[in-house]
Amino acid sequence: MASSPDSPRTPDASAPKATPAARRKAGRHRGEGQWAMGHFTPLNANEQAKKDDDGLNVRTRIETIYAHRGFDSIDGADLRGRMRWYGLYTQRRPGIDGGRTAILEPEELDDSYFMMRVRIDGGRLTVAQLRVIGEISQEFARGTADLTDRQNVQYHWIRIEDVPEIWRRLEAVGLSTTEACGDTPRVILGSPVAGIAADEIIDGSSAIDEIHARYIGSKEFSNLPRKFKTAISGSPLLDVAHEINDIAFVGVEHPEHGPGFDLWVGGGLSTNPKLGVRLGAWVPLAEVPDVWAGVIGIFRDYGYRRLRARARLKFLVADWGPEKFRQVLQDEYLKRELTDGPAPEQPVQQWRDHIGVHRQKDGRYYVGFASRVGRIDGATLTKISDLAAAHGSDRLRTTVDQKLIVLDVEEDRVDSLTSALEALDLQVKPSSFRRGTMACTGIEFCKLAIVETKARGASLIDELERRLPDFDEPITINVNGCPNSCARIQVADIGLKGQLVTDAEGRQVEGFQVHLGGGLGLDPGFGRKVRGLKVTSAELPDYVERVLTRFQAERAEGERFAQWAARTSEEALS
Repeated sequence: MASSPDSPRTPDASAPKATPAARRKAGRHRGEGQWAMGHFTPLNANEQAKKDDDGLNVRTRIETIYAHRGFDSIDGADLRGRMRWYGLYTQRRPGIDGGRTAILEPEELDDSYFMMRVRIDGGRLTVAQLRVIGEISQEFARGTADLTDRQNVQYHWIRIEDVPEIWRRLEAVGLSTTEACGDTPRVILGSPVAGIAADEIIDGSSAIDEIHARYIGSKEFSNLPRKFKTAISGSPLLDVAHEINDIAFVGVEHPEHGPGFDLWVGGGLSTNPKLGVRLGAWVPLAEVPDVWAGVIGIFRDYGYRRLRARARLKFLVADWGPEKFRQVLQDEYLKRELTDGPAPEQPVQQWRDHIGVHRQKDGRYYVGFASRVGRIDGATLTKISDLAAAHGSDRLRTTVDQKLIVLDVEEDRVDSLTSALEALDLQVKPSSFRRGTMACTGIEFCKLAIVETKARGASLIDELERRLPDFDEPITINVNGCPNSCARIQVADIGLKGQLVTDAEGRQVEGFQVHLGGGLGLDPGFGRKVRGLKVTSAELPDYVERVLTRFQAERAEGERFAQWAARTSEEALS
């Protein structure tokens, strides 16, 4: 029988014994590496490294050895594996073009500097926390501080010698990098307006806090088959991309029991995208942490560990189906039945990013604003923290769209804050292009990338604003440097997957495969790929302008881009 959430299953002496039938099966066939089936023998190098030593143990070596002896002292299994448990990846060595990404060995791609991810659960920040993030950026990260689409902040140019001091400063204000990466429960997404929005169904903040306190940094769930992504939101805007998380709790009103959450599992993108599925279960706020532990327990015990490419929870959910998944969750983990419940209602608007000025339920206001593609710097972050404090706020939020929000602003100070933000080129009323374009890290720092993304996305925004100044329809343009979809290319109106393409002169140059008409919320689904449609980076502004101009000319009254792209001919989309 599988373990309950408070009795972890691990492949050691403390693990429950497999049944005789499971042992016979394991002896005949190694299967998918599912612990619950008795398959404890590691089937790949990643699983072997995790068996050799829990990723959480690497912190001691960083603090006592590597930070003192330098980069060259780092053990290879720690460098390219366990250090991720504390939000650390080596960044890409400068000067390596995209054509060499797939052919070089990891050590040939490694620079001696790190990307560091700061975990911001629920996107919640105080003025003091944001100020410290900005100060660390300026002192240790050459000014870098990217806002991610999972509410985190990422630094670059981090030296191993500086990591303990960075941790000390982060932890002094209640932040950390623990399990920001690796085969762990990653940052918990939360509505950036939880607890303050007038239209909120339910505030999930307490569940985020409880899950974090119980399980983050615990060895109970520190050895998963792959990453595990969580989203919790009670906003009717469905503002945390719940459809593409491993587990999501979505606010709903039960006709008998009142506000609670609809339970979703099995979402994820990358090279084999799947939208999450409903289990048809309503979960009250107080039970969210236990249900979360049950679902992640299933993933730990039954998840596929044989092939990394099939190790995400979405593959198990696809094989089992929602009915079996719910039954196993109830019978083996929760030991009780879940309550049936309703699906979330469709959101009333396409934008879900909270940009602009909005009234809170307490009469004050929150102000959401946009940089370009999440690229920001430490000096600007410290200025934002100072502006928030000067305008009476101590709370800020990051969003899943690479944006920031200042909360708790009195009405008579909104205009002043808006003007001050815009003086920093942080737009409270951005164009559709600045508002809707985001980009992954790209070839500048990422070892998996093939093309440049951040600068390309920023220049695309500027060019489209110049060419189409009157375009005011909601539009999402997601720029990704490789097939892994960190920037969610399959669910954008215009998704751009970086690859090398052949230009008119027959040269291999940076470019993109185009996905059209994807979406979440109002139009959940994956964009279509037009046969042979690839554009070079240089051609990108011309192509996007052409498609959007055609959309404006041909759309029916009230028709959204995703709807138009789904019905339009391939010729019109080329």
